[in-house]
Amino acid sequence: MELERKAFPLQRQVLFIVFLLWVPETRCELGKFSVVEESERGSFVTNVATALGLELGDLSVRGARIASKGNKQLLQFNGETGDLVLKEKLDREELCGPTEPCLLPFQILLENPLQIFRAELLVGDINDHSPCFPEPELLLKIPENSIPGTVLPLKNAEDLDVGSNSVQNYTISSNSYFLVQTHSRSEGRKFPELMLIKALDREVQPEFTLTLTAIDGGSPPRSGTVRVRIAVLDINDNAPVFTQTRYEVRIPENNSIGALVATVSARDLDAGNNGEILYSLFHSSDEIIKTFEVNPISGDIRLRKILDFETIQLYEVDIEGTDGGGLSGKCTVFVQVMDMNDNAPELTMSSLNSPIPENAPETLVAVFSISDLDSGENGRLVCSIQEDIPFTLQPSIENFYTLVTEGALDRESKAQYNVTITVTDLGFPRLKTVHNITVFISDVNDNPPVFTQTTYTLYLRENNSPALHLGSVSANDRDSGINAKVTYSLLPPEPEDLPLFSYISINSNNGHLYALRSLDYETIQTFKFTVRATDGGSPALNNQVLVQVVVLDENDNSPFILYPLQNGTVSCNDLVPRAAEPGYLVTKVVAVDGDSGQNSWLSYQLLKATDPGLFTVWAHNGEVRTVRSISDRDAIKQRLLVLVKDNGQPPLSTAATLNVLLVDGFSEPYLKLQESIKEPVQTDSLTLYLVISLASVSFLFLFSIILFTTLHLWRKKRDASKGCSHFVPSGPFPDHLVDVSGTGTLSHSYQYEVCLTSGSGTSEFKFLKPVIPSLPSHNDGKDSEEIATFQNSLGFS
Repeated sequence: MELERKAFPLQRQVLFIVFLLWVPETRCELGKFSVVEESERGSFVTNVATALGLELGDLSVRGARIASKGNKQLLQFNGETGDLVLKEKLDREELCGPTEPCLLPFQILLENPLQIFRAELLVGDINDHSPCFPEPELLLKIPENSIPGTVLPLKNAEDLDVGSNSVQNYTISSNSYFLVQTHSRSEGRKFPELMLIKALDREVQPEFTLTLTAIDGGSPPRSGTVRVRIAVLDINDNAPVFTQTRYEVRIPENNSIGALVATVSARDLDAGNNGEILYSLFHSSDEIIKTFEVNPISGDIRLRKILDFETIQLYEVDIEGTDGGGLSGKCTVFVQVMDMNDNAPELTMSSLNSPIPENAPETLVAVFSISDLDSGENGRLVCSIQEDIPFTLQPSIENFYTLVTEGALDRESKAQYNVTITVTDLGFPRLKTVHNITVFISDVNDNPPVFTQTTYTLYLRENNSPALHLGSVSANDRDSGINAKVTYSLLPPEPEDLPLFSYISINSNNGHLYALRSLDYETIQTFKFTVRATDGGSPALNNQVLVQVVVLDENDNSPFILYPLQNGTVSCNDLVPRAAEPGYLVTKVVAVDGDSGQNSWLSYQLLKATDPGLFTVWAHNGEVRTVRSISDRDAIKQRLLVLVKDNGQPPLSTAATLNVLLVDGFSEPYLKLQESIKEPVQTDSLTLYLVISLASVSFLFLFSIILFTTLHLWRKKRDASKGCSHFVPSGPFPDHLVDVSGTGTLSHSYQYEVCLTSGSGTSEFKFLKPVIPSLPSHNDGKDSEEIATFQNSLGFS
């Protein structure tokens, strides 16, 4: 059953409390609970569960607590046992003074739902004070001619106890002239009077000394004594008579010390000393003596201390007028204290719930009561809070108020509210009390993490070291505590992106991104992935952001020579006619670079040449051109070393070697090959390669061979020992030869003569004699090796 009460929805509790505020029957009277004064701290008063008719567990579920008027708590509530005990030892006289009965009101509050039970604690009096007279000796004067039955007033004894424990009776020591009578005032106090029972004779006994005893009604009784000295005077047959036996005055409680309260006046028909009157307080308690003083000559009554309406509203001041002959008269001055607005309102906080969840609907925040010691309009109160906060004040019963939220709050907008409760009375001038409470708003996970950027772009240079820190992603959460703790993770990739997922890792705590391995710009230039930020709330909220990694190129690739091939297996030779003009295009060095950007910008430079002044290399396109006209003094074979360099930092380079032959024409070989073959094995091998090459050329260029045979039939008849044929290539020339026209093939305007020579044991395939020009047939034995190399470059053996 207790668990069910705890699960009672908060919203239903608030609605139920609002309903109770309009139902007067929610206030219940529990009556009085008694305890005697001077009881030890922790003394049992009552059991709240039993008094309310509830189960013991209901008290904690319903939030039972005790509220007393004012901020001083005299009772202590034990929530586990339900016992209500004294918080400290009580002194009835300090709490209530002469007031009887001594009732201390308090309330029992049940917050969930709200119920208020009024109760009173009756503090019983014990006889812990003895009667005490204000003076150690009383002096009375009585004329000797006083007749029996004459009454002499005596000052009464004061007893701080009340009821039966106060003074109940007076006795006087045994004598034959006087007896004491005990009388009661309107408020119940006892006072003594001395009555003469036998005629006096001053000449027989001029003075009497008696003992007056005051006895209270306690068990056992306590008593106090005072010595009474009675002087017998000569005859003074006129006692003072006051003009009024009853004076009534009204005086504001805020009058200053020394202010005039009233003036009493008495007359005495006697003359001389017997007619002179002195005024004094009579039958006065300690409180009256401390509060008022009387001028013995003028009869002016003035204040000795500030009055307090909230403590005593009415004073009865007895004034005695005594003449010089010892006769006296008495009057009573009733001083009515007028209330002034001199007490600020009081606020007593009974319950405060803080913090409260930010998403809670109308929620009970505080329960408090207000009071004012003043009365009338001075005690009427108005309670309010500031207008710029989402809270409302709802009045309850017995000056109780509840502070309730207007609806759900937003902790991210404001995490706490300072509520100022102002209580103002309607007196003049108005007094107010301001009470500040701080209401904290607890966080609910209602905000997902938000990345500081909509997308992230990170840059990484290739050839990075593994575990390199690339950068970070960051997300902020407006919540607090565990709800604002953000963890980062990589979103699982699509199956086709799984290799990319192996490139990157993330620190889940701070969002730092690291490269898992070294990357190669030539393999991958950019890739994307998604990072998820998740908070620690329940349920957790998350957000995603796209991260792009751009791989930056490093100059890690040297230029690669596409043409001429630099594989070292087949040498490549370029032919240049000796009649070439300056600027003639010899060949073009073609190179590429695997890098990008300025790392792939290539420049060409002639690093070394057989004749440095004959050729030049254009720096931007790699074209090799002649600088001047070719002379007969220039060597037939020219070797060029071209350096290809990129624009990276530091730059990388590759060298290309070019072989250039200076020839008079393309129809006959410029150099004679060596006729003497040192090894027969090589001749046989050369013949075999020649047959294979001839068959291939015949197949591909059949039409050219037939035409060549027709045109040069007369040449075959003349040279019976050898067969020659002219042909014009119909297809592209082999790729490794220079493109004269710049299109990648040799011009078709050139015709080549292919001659098959048969000699003494030697059969060779000879070419390079142009049809139009006639090349001299002189050659050098040392150049036979170059000619063979050039033949091989054309694909012939």
